[in-house]
Amino acid sequence: MNKHFLITLFFIVLSNFAYADGFTLESPDVQGQLTNDQEFNAFGCTGKNISPRLTWKNVPEGTKSIAITMYDADAPTGSGFWHWLIFDIPANVTSLETNAGNLSTAIAPKGSIQSTTSFGTAGFGGSCPPKGSGPHEYMFTAFALDVKTLGLGQNTTPAMVGFNLSAHTLAKASVVLYNRR
Repeated sequence: MNKHFLITLFFIVLSNFAYADGFTLESPDVQGQLTNDQEFNAFGCTGKNISPRLTWKNVPEGTKSIAITMYDADAPTGSGFWHWLIFDIPANVTSLETNAGNLSTAIAPKGSIQSTTSFGTAGFGGSCPPKGSGPHEYMFTAFALDVKTLGLGQNTTPAMVGFNLSAHTLAKASVVLYNRR
């Protein structure tokens, strides 16, 4: 490979890390451990299925929209479990209100789309680890994207959302919360 190309590539990668510095995601509703409020209400779980309030700051320059996902890599499926996918959030929005994942409340940011989760429905699907499976890590991730819209709909599968997120991510920030039954 061309030495000049490798040096240029190194500085592009380095500048992307430096330029995303400070992008953070937080949840004032929960600290470390998900509660009954964020637990699903089916499959043997009896929670309230309320998505937590999420806030982010220091999005990188050039961000045109935000996406949020909730993923459980510890789910005994062989491919993890997607609990929430919301995207096309306008770049000027810096938070999601408590229960924004409930489609019937209509409090998610105007223009945003909540697509199909691994439960097979759109909107927030809370934690529900199988009994005896030990603690599960639930990763909430905010994606700063270089497009205003991913061009996807509410019935888009998690894999397709993930593919499109990967193609348009400028930076991402995550918070990991735990639950066990």
